[in-house]
Amino acid sequence: MSSLNRLHYFNCVVETGSISQASRMLDVQPSTISRQLTALESELGIQLLNKTTRNMSLTEAGLKYYEYSQRIVSEFDAAKRAVNDLQAHPRGRLKVSMTVGFGESIVLPLIPEFQQRFPDIYLELELTERVADLVEDNIDIAIRSGYLPDSTMVGKKLMDNNFLLCASDDYLKRSAPLLSPAGLTDHQCILYRYSGWQDWFLMEERAIKLAINHSLSVNSVNGQKQLLLNHAGLALMPYWAVKNELDSGKLVHVLPEYQLSPYERLSSTYAVYLKRHLTPPKNRAFIDFMSEKINKNQS
Repeated sequence: MSSLNRLHYFNCVVETGSISQASRMLDVQPSTISRQLTALESELGIQLLNKTTRNMSLTEAGLKYYEYSQRIVSEFDAAKRAVNDLQAHPRGRLKVSMTVGFGESIVLPLIPEFQQRFPDIYLELELTERVADLVEDNIDIAIRSGYLPDSTMVGKKLMDNNFLLCASDDYLKRSAPLLSPAGLTDHQCILYRYSGWQDWFLMEERAIKLAINHSLSVNSVNGQKQLLLNHAGLALMPYWAVKNELDSGKLVHVLPEYQLSPYERLSSTYAVYLKRHLTPPKNRAFIDFMSEKINKNQS
């Protein structure tokens, strides 16, 4: 039996004045309490209680020990309540890592509503093109595109990645006609310098790696978009990043009859977190909120 249980028994005996009264309060056999009090005194090497057939009182050592025992049990109970409160209600620090483009375009506009709904969660948002290590960087949730080969992580899909080949109308007017993916060797292709995304593929029954002409790469989606808007070439862009520019005519969807991807398989964007027996409520609140809002906005 743990020392903490012995402290509970000791405190209850002191506060009720007898082992029999403590037995009824704790619903434990008197012999069990008596054995544990004896074990506690043996462990300490000193007598804590003066016991007679009619009453019980604290020794000097017992009185001093009771002062500490009360505080220990009280602190432990407070710790249990604090942890149970965290499990019952989303609260606490939540560190979320995401790419700059997805964060600025999709996540950040939703944050004010999230904070209104969950005011007790302190958000720490990291926007980076670096693939963060959840353990080393102490990150609760990372928003990533691709697929999840790491079995230590769990992912909730937020959206499918839908990549479009885009360019400005000015670039297309001054460039050679582009009639099929084979013509990409005659055009300036802007690559997204993200881990594992440096090639372009034609998505048919199997992914076909395309021969492309490129002398320009950038490590952010927003950087790609700025280059497109300034007529620097063509780029494969996620639909969410260029929706407004396509609607306004600032950018053009090129070769819409072909499905292209900067990745050798069709991919999605996930909220990923470490596999645990229990997922903290703050994690679940953020993931469910983002999934709900992103799905609603995409429909």
